[in-house]
Amino acid sequence: MPSTKIDCIVSDGNRLGESPVWSVREQKLYWVDSRGPMIFRHDPTTGITEKREMPSIIGSIGLRSAGVGKLIVAMQTGLHKLDFDTGTLDFLNDPEPDEHENRFNDGRCDRRGRFWSGTMNETRRDPTGSLYRFGSQGEATKMLGDIIVPNSICWSPDDRTMYFADTYRMQIRSFKFDADSGTLSKETLFAEMRDRPGRPDGSTVDAEGFLWNAEYNGGRVVRYTPDGRIDRVIDLPVALPTSCAFGGADLETLYVTSATQRLGPDDLAAQPDAGGVFAIRAGVSGLPEPEFFG
Repeated sequence: MPSTKIDCIVSDGNRLGESPVWSVREQKLYWVDSRGPMIFRHDPTTGITEKREMPSIIGSIGLRSAGVGKLIVAMQTGLHKLDFDTGTLDFLNDPEPDEHENRFNDGRCDRRGRFWSGTMNETRRDPTGSLYRFGSQGEATKMLGDIIVPNSICWSPDDRTMYFADTYRMQIRSFKFDADSGTLSKETLFAEMRDRPGRPDGSTVDAEGFLWNAEYNGGRVVRYTPDGRIDRVIDLPVALPTSCAFGGADLETLYVTSATQRLGPDDLAAQPDAGGVFAIRAGVSGLPEPEFFG
């Protein structure tokens, strides 16, 4: 197989770049620097990147069906609606008002317009986190508990399988998913990663039903077959890729976010694009990103 072209499209040194989301409506890429805390919007046609500073640590974002620049944002202070262009932030819900050490991490919209996001302990690697499903009015339903660091939330193209990883347990799990009711059942092991270079971070699924996972501290993105076998590995010029999403006019560009946190001076010198966003022509198509119906 010929070498894969990897371009750093934005080299902004994000401390913890996360949650890339491609807007088909706008033909632009959104992502966050969780610890900035900042939300970015990039136009690959013009190369212009806009920034919106936020008031607290951001775990993840999703698009809203309300229109251009309308996002759902999971922060340490709960779930909010955001108008990126005006900066208007409207509180929806905080399902853990008494868990002061917890914050939201990975999140994504399902194809029924619900937003899923998990919480984690910000100061210790204790399993105090939970996975929540949010309805259009912000109503929260706890779906899983005993979580250390939630990641890899995504769904198969037929909506029958949901993927999830607790990063520090070094496994990607799959669940039977009922899209109409938004319920999970029949949890199984999808990929065992205790023998892999990195830890499972953010994921996405392509149109063929293969899962792509960013291996944090592994310096690579891995494509898995629907039955959990490694199909392809793309090595990256940075050690800390964090998440991935398909975008571009043809949905054939895999965008990958990365981080600089915990990298020392020698690491940063060897990885000048650490914390940047990378674009990879993956040779397969992704799926349009679902939107939150609220």
